[in-house]
Amino acid sequence: MPALPATTTRQPVVYRSIDAPAPRSKFTGKRVHFAGIGGCGMAGLAQILLDCGAIVSGTDPSLNPRTFALAAAGATVSRDQDGTLINGQTDLVVRTAAVKDDNAEIATAERLDKPHTKYAELLGEVMAERFGVGVAGTHGKTTTTGMLAHALLAGGVDPSFVVGATVPQLGGGSRSGHGAHFVAEACEYDRSFLHLRPAVAVITNVEADHLDCYGNLDNIKTAFRAFADLTPDDGGHVIANADDAHSRDALGGRTVTWVGEADDADWSWVNATVDAGCWKADILQGGEIACGLRLSVPGKHNLYNAVMAISAAVACGMEPRVAAEHVGTFRGADRRMTHLGRFNEADVVDDYGHHPTEIAVTLDALRQRYRPRRLICVFQPHQHSRTRQLLADFARCFGDSDEVVLPDVYSVRDDPEDKFVGSALLAEEIRKTGQPARHIGGFDDCDAYLRETLQPGDLCVTMGAGDVHVVGETLVNDE
Repeated sequence: MPALPATTTRQPVVYRSIDAPAPRSKFTGKRVHFAGIGGCGMAGLAQILLDCGAIVSGTDPSLNPRTFALAAAGATVSRDQDGTLINGQTDLVVRTAAVKDDNAEIATAERLDKPHTKYAELLGEVMAERFGVGVAGTHGKTTTTGMLAHALLAGGVDPSFVVGATVPQLGGGSRSGHGAHFVAEACEYDRSFLHLRPAVAVITNVEADHLDCYGNLDNIKTAFRAFADLTPDDGGHVIANADDAHSRDALGGRTVTWVGEADDADWSWVNATVDAGCWKADILQGGEIACGLRLSVPGKHNLYNAVMAISAAVACGMEPRVAAEHVGTFRGADRRMTHLGRFNEADVVDDYGHHPTEIAVTLDALRQRYRPRRLICVFQPHQHSRTRQLLADFARCFGDSDEVVLPDVYSVRDDPEDKFVGSALLAEEIRKTGQPARHIGGFDDCDAYLRETLQPGDLCVTMGAGDVHVVGETLVNDE
């Protein structure tokens, strides 16, 4: 685990010019091998290094459009992770978290005495060469990262970015640009975001999650404070949620640009209303109207995300009005309230939400957007451990649904002692709140139940960080 940096006094912010070019990279001419090159983040970094003049190779058991594009751009890509692409000329081996210590490529790197590192560590090294913006938070970081990247790109800047999901408007989840700006989603799991080197750190919110890694909320707050303190004294900038008590606690005593409805917020809004299911408002900077904003994605939580993205774009050198115009045209990332189609005249939506707070705000947003006759939520819990640790919160978060359908838990990184807390117990706890809920184990059974249940005017949303999206996709594809 990286050491937690000491808190230091903040200095006035010095912004990078919006038109500044990317500097020469230390990776130019280096031979870098990516073990697990097909993932969104790894493929994005590989493309950036290719464009910097590095000689890139990589392996992935599952080749995909990203690996094909890298091969077309000059990378050597193989399906076989047997170590044959690593040799005496290799300068660095990079691996995803899914590649374990006993992997043949890591063994080869160690046998040849070649340095090897994790994705997050390389992400930090690449970010350190540019004007980096790291977007962190328990919820909203993917959407906020996508909004900021879209605003910069649509505004004529040539940024690089890595988003933790596919964003159709961005042509995917990553891009290698020739400008100085690099926007990256900063994941807190395993404290990986402490490897980054952001000039601008965005923290959307701080909540209890990944307790298998952190143990308790205080440790999570400490990690987010350490992430904020990675910003440099000269030119560093932290943007955070003024209305989130845990963010306030984590960042107390340091200079922060606060976003929200609190009286001391640096960025806020007035005249906020919902129009066609999406929020619009006049945005205030320092108490004065800086721009107007009309969102294309539903939910008040996305109003927070959008204003944070606008504030970060301004920290990158963009005018507020221009930033708001482009943030307003952002239509979302995959698996974030994504409309899949219709079945029996019922709308079917898919969402990645897997934490109680995400579930609650997403269901509220979907009610505002679709105004359905009934809202049926098919929720696949993600990890037995998370279900156990947050069971009471999960039981209370489905209030905006008319019925909850629970397939079996999507189990990753679980200890055997957690296995007793599953979907059947969660269904029982939800019913205790007065909410209809049923445990239906397999996807085939879920599909059969939904085909019998869904009626015209209903809304069905599949939710979870696992593979529950298959349920919705099967429904609409068979229509």
